[in-house]
Formats: sequence, C-alpha cells, structure tokens
Amino acid sequence: MRPNLPHVATWHDVCTLAAGLPEVEEGTTYRKPALKVRGKAFAWMSPHADALALRVDPGERPLMLESQPDVYYVIPHYAEHAIVLVRLDAVTDLDDLRDRIEESWLLAAPPALAGEHAGRSGSG
Repeated sequence: MRPNLPHVATWHDVCTLAAGLPEVEEGTTYRKPALKVRGKAFAWMSPHADALALRVDPGERPLMLESQPDVYYVIPHYAEHAIVLVRLDAVTDLDDLRDRIEESWLLAAPPALAGEHAGRSGSG
C-alpha cells in the first residue's frame, strides 16, 4: 500500500484550473506548453527554468515572493518583467494557484473580455 503522499501540482492541473476562463487556448511558446487568451500567453512552462510562469501585477510580485518564497521566485531573465515563476511541486493550495492563474489571465486578456469576465464572476 502506498503512503498518502501530498498532491504535486502539474501542467495538467494548470490546464484544468484555467478551463473555466473565457477563450483559453492551449498552445506553445518557445516550444514549451502554454495557455493563451486571444494569442497572448498568460501561463506557460518557462524555457528558462523548470517552473510555471505567470503574469503578475508588478506591485504584488514582491509580496508574493516574500510570502511564499518556496513557491514563487524570479530569475534574472524575468527580473524586469511583471512575471513570477511558480514551483509547481511546492504548490500546496490549488485554490491559490487557481486565483493566480485567473489574475494572470486578467492581465493578458483584452480589457473588454477581462471586464466581461470580472462582471460575470464577481471578481476584479
């Protein structure tokens, strides 16, 4: 019998968590899996690190890095961009990951589409 191991988040989980967002399409960026909205990537496996890359509000990134340094980090390649890297194997809260994916989607989506979604979901 296998011990009860914690769930490790995967790319499949990322896709499942993003499935409810409007106009999400699976594709690639730099030959790595990516989720896009109207052609703009909002969640992708980084070609520069073994991690998920997400768009973030620039003012929120330092708080994320400080609050969960085991999950969120930045490498020099992304230092000047509003992007955070996520260690999927360190994610323990899929609801938090869902929220982060949605925030990234909102930052990538055209304003009218983001506004429609925020109005329907009560977020934003």
